[in-house]
Amino acid sequence: MVTQQHHHRPTLKQSNKAFKSKHTTKGSLKDAQKGKVPRSSPKLHSTTSNDSAQLRLNRRNAAKQAQLTKRQSLVDSRRLFSSGGTSRIVAVVPLTSDIDSRLCVERLASVLGETVDGSGESRSKLHASRFKTSLEFLFPTTFYSILDALLIADYVLIILSPSVEVDEQGETLMRTMQSVGMPSVVAVVGESTQETATTTSKEHKEILKSLLSFTQYFVPSLNRVYDLSSSASSEALNTIRALSESTPAEVKWRAGRSYLLADQLQWAKPITDSALEPSTLGSLSITGIIRGASLDPNRLVHLPSWGDYQIEKILSAPLPRPARTTSKTTSNLDSMDQSDITVEPLLLAEPTPSEADSLVSTNSTDDDEELRREQTWPTDEDMDGDLEGQEPIPDAPIGTTPKRIKRMPKGMSEYQAAWIVDSDVEEDDEEDADKENRVDFKIDTPEADDVAMEDDEEDAEGDDGISGGGGKRKVRFGDEADFEDLSQDEEDAQLASWRLAREKNKEREKEEQTHTLFPDEIDTPQHIPAQKRFARYRGLRSFRTSPWDPYENLPREYGRIFSWEGQGDKRGGGAFKRMERSIINKIEKEGGGVEPGTRVTIVLKNVPQSVHLHHTITPTSNSSSPLTLFALLPHEHKQTVLNFTITRNTEYTDPVRSKDPMVLCMGFRRLKIKPVYSAFEGGKIPLNNVHKFLRYLPHGDTSMATIYGPVMFGSGKVSCVLLRETGVDAILSTTSPTPALVASGTLASPSTTRIIAKRVILTGHPFKVHKKTATVRYMFFNAEDVNYFSPIQLHTKHGRIGHIKESLGTHGYFKAHFDGPISQMDTVCMSLYKRVWPRWSEAVHAVQGNGDSAGSNEAIEVVEDVDMD
Repeated sequence: MVTQQHHHRPTLKQSNKAFKSKHTTKGSLKDAQKGKVPRSSPKLHSTTSNDSAQLRLNRRNAAKQAQLTKRQSLVDSRRLFSSGGTSRIVAVVPLTSDIDSRLCVERLASVLGETVDGSGESRSKLHASRFKTSLEFLFPTTFYSILDALLIADYVLIILSPSVEVDEQGETLMRTMQSVGMPSVVAVVGESTQETATTTSKEHKEILKSLLSFTQYFVPSLNRVYDLSSSASSEALNTIRALSESTPAEVKWRAGRSYLLADQLQWAKPITDSALEPSTLGSLSITGIIRGASLDPNRLVHLPSWGDYQIEKILSAPLPRPARTTSKTTSNLDSMDQSDITVEPLLLAEPTPSEADSLVSTNSTDDDEELRREQTWPTDEDMDGDLEGQEPIPDAPIGTTPKRIKRMPKGMSEYQAAWIVDSDVEEDDEEDADKENRVDFKIDTPEADDVAMEDDEEDAEGDDGISGGGGKRKVRFGDEADFEDLSQDEEDAQLASWRLAREKNKEREKEEQTHTLFPDEIDTPQHIPAQKRFARYRGLRSFRTSPWDPYENLPREYGRIFSWEGQGDKRGGGAFKRMERSIINKIEKEGGGVEPGTRVTIVLKNVPQSVHLHHTITPTSNSSSPLTLFALLPHEHKQTVLNFTITRNTEYTDPVRSKDPMVLCMGFRRLKIKPVYSAFEGGKIPLNNVHKFLRYLPHGDTSMATIYGPVMFGSGKVSCVLLRETGVDAILSTTSPTPALVASGTLASPSTTRIIAKRVILTGHPFKVHKKTATVRYMFFNAEDVNYFSPIQLHTKHGRIGHIKESLGTHGYFKAHFDGPISQMDTVCMSLYKRVWPRWSEAVHAVQGNGDSAGSNEAIEVVEDVDMD
């Protein structure tokens, strides 16, 4: 008999974890995490010889199709610049004053044996027949004209000097160009117009190496600097080759947009108007070649520094063809001009009235009855003073009406005080409450009468040019340019304004240092009850989680902006991106419009004549700045709340306060703004979507700037910079000084429900302490304020949390209880918050200057925004 062995049940057997595959290495896991997908091979599993032969053909066809696809994409990118097509636009930017840009371009043309066709001092054209293309050079001379040239350029030709070092203005220009986004960059070393000492070959190589290192700091992809200062023609030829054969780098914010550089302008006045003025509206015809995407006539177009306009029609504009002369026609056409034959333009596209975009940019709050029902704004009868049947409104108590008082350091005269810019009392009154040590200016000094002078007196003395020091004298120093000697009165006035600006800057630096040491802390005013002074503030138990209704107590001006569906979510950027994708997909699906590469004439409606005068060569001016045109996507004309993630420039050290006037360069738009800064949490959005207001733009941290402005699609792709003008009238100056680069960043998703909360901290001194209980003083100065703010939670600088138990006496003392023992060296704090609203932005408009050269007419007119808080 065979004995049976005992076996355990299979369910009790232990199953160990299988060992890793031998192909699961660190490298393969890393590749898998990158999202790489192995290339699918057309080869299939088969055993027969006929199938193997067929599979070999499939592999060849697949490789051929991939090759053709890659080649077609390259051909499409270069088709716009093929022989006889569109010119490559090159913006020539010299970084030093001793470089002549036109001499460098002529040097490039001499290598090819061609001549430069100049259509003005601001632009010229070079036909590079050797490379079967043409180059159009732009010569901007001022800071803002260089930024305008970057909007349309395919290449940037940076010219460096072999002897003069790049100064601070040149570095600021390079940083700004880097921040706004540059196309393909080609760097060369030009010939200096100044007499310099000769250098050896070794020293010259070191100079080229140093200039390459400097340029690579701003353009890391640059690997070579071409030397045009040498006698060798190969460097100039390589420069032309780099501009003619390479594919221009794509600027992110220009993707999907159509744009145009104007070759010809023609303005037609309306029939009804008899008198012509620069503000007269008419139709402007712009001739040029469409670039980028297709141009839809139903969309609005933007003229930089001039605004948005509607398209009336789009006509074809083919170049004139040379006349054919044969033996039969020569005898009959002897008396006719046989130079060119003009081709009649054809109508290519017209806007559809039902689908054309409107110029309406804001909502009308007068017809918004829903907004009237939700908010507690006064009615029209209240505004008109119709109070029949009602009791009259009593006068305000003494001391409760805010006064607008100019503050200034001691020793200033009234004339000097007139240069002080009025601050925003409503928003910055808590900062003014801390400045009790200053003196209100009402100082009568004899110096003020000496400095002040009427304009007509200055003009009268200036005409004579003699006596009294009232005229201006020109003094020549050697070979330098004429120096304009100001009168003594003007000199004293400028000195006073300069000293005042310096004192104001020192004062703001001191305020920023105080704010850094004691953030958001203010002293409670004694002459005004705290419950009236902080009536618009509230207490929050938790800044990140306490509820705050974003539609609560909205101002009337908030009804003027546009929002979109899904905006109520705290992550409103997702709704905006979905709308952006749907618009772009609809445009790609429908297509239509005029294809890029077509030379057209675009007729715009209701354009002022000043646009034509500013960009047209006149008998008194032999140069003009080029006009560019950009097509807008749907809804990009409408106003909403714009957010920008910005980082402060490390080279700029002056204090930057919220609502300081700035110039915003965002894509093809340039706006005059007063941004409101707030904390940026990255991807960690608070539950209540409340963000802390920043009084000063911090160093080294990423912050959020908020304004009211026109919508622009491409969040995360549109670069922006904040510029600050370096003088009282710098933005209106015809000399166009280089502004200071304050910050740079990118456009974030707009959100109308993002709450910016301004915090103030009331501090008190623990007068008596007994374990967890303390008697606090100097936070309030009457018992009514103590009872009013008693529900709000207290905290100390050492981390204790407590609340008010009862009021003591009539001088604002109160007893507070905390969650642990506190020290008498501690400080008791109470945080209050109120919502801060953005400011409206205004477009920066160009105006016709008074100079003799239009190239120097870089004056820009800024329309100050209205305080909407």
